[in-house]
Order: sequence, then structure tokens, then C-alpha cells
Amino acid sequence: MSPVELDAVLDLLKKYCKKEGLKVQIILLGGLALHHYGMKDRATRDIDAEVRGNIDRLTAYLKAKGIPSDLGEDVSRWSVVSLPSGYRKRAKTIWRDKFLEVKVLHPADFIIAKLRRFTEQDIEDALFVAGKYGIKAGGLLKAMKDAVAHSPKDSSLASFQKSVRWFISKYLSG
Repeated sequence: MSPVELDAVLDLLKKYCKKEGLKVQIILLGGLALHHYGMKDRATRDIDAEVRGNIDRLTAYLKAKGIPSDLGEDVSRWSVVSLPSGYRKRAKTIWRDKFLEVKVLHPADFIIAKLRRFTEQDIEDALFVAGKYGIKAGGLLKAMKDAVAHSPKDSSLASFQKSVRWFISKYLSG
């Protein structure tokens, strides 16, 4: 399976929405968001996104085009740890027309999303975005506390907080 590129995916989504006459709003996560953030060499083979619109039809369309996808209507619920409140409002629009709006998460929200899983790749992705956008320790701590406050009470929240604090102590200042 070939890697997917942001520009190619945007073109495909534009064609889909126009052809189907559907309004779709997407917040990209994962590798495609990293392409927008400037990590052009980050290979990805799928589309990870929050979608407002007909997810089943879009998933079937992407599958027919040979592009795997992980789509949901609430990416905050992809983990026990919620995203910080207001993440949709902070998301930046990178494309908009009559049918389609494509956004990416604010960099701090993206980092929180990555640190929820805390794999080696997620840490590398978070580190790149933190460096590129000058995310400081205080801002990330604030985002972490907001995410925890809006998450269902669960023992895994302590592990998440420990992971974020480790990331901050190892990589961030101020």
C-alpha cells in the first residue's frame, strides 16, 4: 500500500464532496496533520480524522480508492483521556469551500492527542510539533490539566499525567 499525501487526500475529499453534494467537516490527526505542520517526510498509510458528515459513505469511498481510514465523530473519545475542552474551536482551517472544510488540531491539542497513546512514534511526532510551534511546558501542563478535568474518572489518568510530565521534563522548558 502506498503512502498517502496531504495534497492528494485534499483533492480526493474535494472531488468526493462536490460529486456527492455533501457538506463535510474534517479535523485531521496523525500523519496527514503532521504533513501540514511541516513534517513532510512522515509516511502515513491512512487517514485519521474526526468527521462531521456521513462517516459511513466517506469510509466506503476512501476504501474504494484504496485508502484505509480511522474516522469518528468525536476524536476526544478515542481514549479514556479526553482532548482539552474547546479543541474544535481552536482547530485551524487549512481548506474550505462550499462543501468541504478541513482542519488540523491546535498544536498543543495535537500533542495531548499523541501523548494519550505514548508510543515511540507518538513521542517523536509530539516533539516535532512542540519544537516547530514553540510549545512551552506551562501551556502543555494547562492542556493536560484541562484534558484530565474533562475525562471520565479512571485510574489510567494518573499514567497519562505521568507521561506528559515526563515528556515536559525531558523535552520542554518554560
